[in-house]
Amino acid sequence: MKMKETLLLGKTKFPMKANLPVRELEREKDWEENQVYEKRQAKNADKPSFVLHDGPPYANGAIHMGHALNKVSKDIIVRAKSMSGFRAPYVPGWDTHGLPIEQALTNKGVKRKEMSDAEFRKLCEDYAWNQIDDQRTVFKRLGVAGDWDNPYVTLNPKYEEAEIRVFGKMAEKGYIYKGLKPIYWSPSSESSLAEAEIEYKDVKSASIYVAFPIKDGKGLLDEDTSLVIWTTTPWTLPSNLGISVHPDFKYVEIEADGKKYVVAEGLLETLTNEIGWETVSVLKELQGSELEYMTAHHPFYDRESLVMLGDHVTLEAGTGLVHTAPGHGDDDYIIGKKYGLDVLSPIDDRGCFTDEAPGFEGVFYDKANKMVTELLEEKGLLLKLDFFVHSYPHDWRTKKPVIFRSTPQWFASIEDFRQDILDEVEKVNWIHPSGKVRIYNMIRDRGDWVISRQRIWGVPLPIFYAENGEPIITPETIDHVAKLIGEHGSNIWFESEAKDLLPEGFTHEDSPNGHFTKETDIMDVWFDSGSSHEAVLRSREDLTFPADMYLEGSDQYRGWFNSSITTSVAINGVSPYKSVLSQGFVLDGKGRKMSKSIGNTVLPEKVIKNMGADIIRLWVSSVDYESDVRISDEILKQVSETYRKIRNTMRFLVGNTEDFNPAEDRVPYEELGSVDQYMLVRLNQVIDTCVKAYEDYHFSTIYQTIMNFCTLELSSFYLNFAKDVVYIEAEDNKARRAMQTVFYDAVVSMTRLLTPIIPHTSEEIWEYLKEEEEYVQLAEFPKAVFPEDKDAVLAKWNKFFELRDQILKALEEARNEKIIGKSFEAHLTLKVNKETAALFESIDSDLAQLLIVSQLVVIETEQPEAMIVEVTHAKGETCERCRAIKPEVGTIEDAPTLCARCAHIVRVSFPEALIPEEEV
Repeated sequence: MKMKETLLLGKTKFPMKANLPVRELEREKDWEENQVYEKRQAKNADKPSFVLHDGPPYANGAIHMGHALNKVSKDIIVRAKSMSGFRAPYVPGWDTHGLPIEQALTNKGVKRKEMSDAEFRKLCEDYAWNQIDDQRTVFKRLGVAGDWDNPYVTLNPKYEEAEIRVFGKMAEKGYIYKGLKPIYWSPSSESSLAEAEIEYKDVKSASIYVAFPIKDGKGLLDEDTSLVIWTTTPWTLPSNLGISVHPDFKYVEIEADGKKYVVAEGLLETLTNEIGWETVSVLKELQGSELEYMTAHHPFYDRESLVMLGDHVTLEAGTGLVHTAPGHGDDDYIIGKKYGLDVLSPIDDRGCFTDEAPGFEGVFYDKANKMVTELLEEKGLLLKLDFFVHSYPHDWRTKKPVIFRSTPQWFASIEDFRQDILDEVEKVNWIHPSGKVRIYNMIRDRGDWVISRQRIWGVPLPIFYAENGEPIITPETIDHVAKLIGEHGSNIWFESEAKDLLPEGFTHEDSPNGHFTKETDIMDVWFDSGSSHEAVLRSREDLTFPADMYLEGSDQYRGWFNSSITTSVAINGVSPYKSVLSQGFVLDGKGRKMSKSIGNTVLPEKVIKNMGADIIRLWVSSVDYESDVRISDEILKQVSETYRKIRNTMRFLVGNTEDFNPAEDRVPYEELGSVDQYMLVRLNQVIDTCVKAYEDYHFSTIYQTIMNFCTLELSSFYLNFAKDVVYIEAEDNKARRAMQTVFYDAVVSMTRLLTPIIPHTSEEIWEYLKEEEEYVQLAEFPKAVFPEDKDAVLAKWNKFFELRDQILKALEEARNEKIIGKSFEAHLTLKVNKETAALFESIDSDLAQLLIVSQLVVIETEQPEAMIVEVTHAKGETCERCRAIKPEVGTIEDAPTLCARCAHIVRVSFPEALIPEEEV
């Protein structure tokens, strides 16, 4: 028997190389075949519920890293809750209606206008299902556990039925109305937009100052005076019907370069410089309230503009007199309505002028800017033309500018229950620090919700019209339409006549002949997803209402978080969620937005193929997701290196507990060595920190805690010197079994703690452990248990580590001075004071072994210093078995190549190894 065969080197079939892209697929197949998700749900069936309601991603295009961050974060939370004593089902969902799918089909060459609405909608539906299948495959490949065979999809008939009923309940409460008021309109989409569908980009706009000649100055202004306005949208001047002033501001009639104008006194100096007037004199001062009901001539039409009083007028820019077009702005609309002005909006769906704007018929609004300024200049009323760059609203899908345009639309009156929503906002736990303020301010300041869209692919507004145009929305019609759609899907609305969609025998006093029409607009897609609390949470037996959590990107404060709480409070009086967690966006390694044109995108599918899903999942756990996060090939390599360190540590622990039976070989805490007790205390601190971090959704704390424990305290300390025990001592040696107790507890606990983050790897480790659960996903989180002497143990070993740092520094200096090579060649002399001597004496482990040196002497002195370290080269020969340098090596008769310790172990446990080869 060779001497190396007497060493109990850790042996395991647990592979060093992860090969995640291959092994993860095998593991996911096993999970699916053995219904691991279903088993977890059954196991937790009687436990308290925790429902994280999935915000539906849009079913169009390959998933990006933002999707991966979101879905993996949800999966980590759901898995953690499942292992923490909760029934935590996860039902994934998809948002499937709206413009992007219509555009995708158009881009594929579908001739929309050559087919019926029903035919086009069928193509949209088929496209959506294909996209769902593609995205579902990648989400599952990321290791996300859930009810993937029964997701919720907004195009499902039962979902659409529930959405119709939400609309009906809001209508029954009087929240739904049709009105003509300015809304965001996208000429590129030919549809109205909600505030949530707007993004802002910088554009270059014209800035003009225009003179409106006075028509009736009420005897206070000279007839040859003009009111001066400023606007950055010259194209809206054909729609001008008034001028707004602030009642409390001072205005002045001035003479500037021989002409008379009225401007706000507070802006006179600025305007003089801006317009370039050379000589200016003030003729008269007036209070803003005195200007009310004066009239001015429209600059180029034969009509007048009414002067009105409005608190929205400011002195921040302009002239203090605001051009007012009730058809093209909220403030304009409100003040115009107050003063009885018409709502003039001479723009069609494509953004072109109608014949209500003579001289501009058929012209695209943006091109009219130049025409308007040229016309004003021709009439001598353009005082100044300039250009400037400013932030302007754009359609977030087409990326093209939008306009404010008045069209007949259906609205949900937020004003009627705004305070109720705000009260519910106060009750929600907004986990991101700024979340509550963001959504509170949005709801406080938002106008009524435009819920109608001029598209085909969506859920119809279930509204009928009598012959006189009066809308019909009754509980009876809503219920009937909801049942039809629940049975046949919303296509039935587009395939049937109005009379066939109404309840049998339905008549209306204004339509005695039964001649009805139906609404052709569809509902805003945010109404779709915002109805999920009814269509999903309140409709599925495995879920609960309100949900415990909604988790989405920070853009959803204006989107899904907003529409969901609006519809839920409207019909249920409560928020649909108890807590909300929001995440930032995924940027590249330099902090730039990802873009195909820049070439800085990182695709989840590519990372999975090359590195494995667990690397993406570990990256998710490493970032501070509350802010924008970064990802790049270099960042993923760093995460991969962390994964390798964790895996190697776990492999060592597995390999060195192969011969350990936890039921028989475990050493009680009281009988463990001092260092083993310390490591168990530290392990339980890790458990405590990680479990609390899961509760607080601080994944990066778990990542850092386990990484540091593996690399700093296990690999660099405990496991490093432990080799001299678990490899060298006899199999049943108590010190060896004590260390194996710590090893085994550590690998089991960390495997459980890592399961929500890297489930594929955790299951791989679990196969080599001696636990009763078939899958680690069916196990529970470990519970931190601390001994009564925890504080004393930590205090003692923290002091030891301070001294160890001093010793390691001395060893490093000796190495640099060529006194020693590796630390095992060292002889340490430690001169210590009384306190340090007592500390070393209380540590029952071999100090030389702890410090990985061959020889060590402690000398107690009266010195003031805690410790003085001297390093010399150890004297003696190297033991063939333990590699320590000992003076007795070569002097032991039956074991000349061994030290005394190894000679004893071999004599007792491996006597055959001492028989000379010639005698074997």
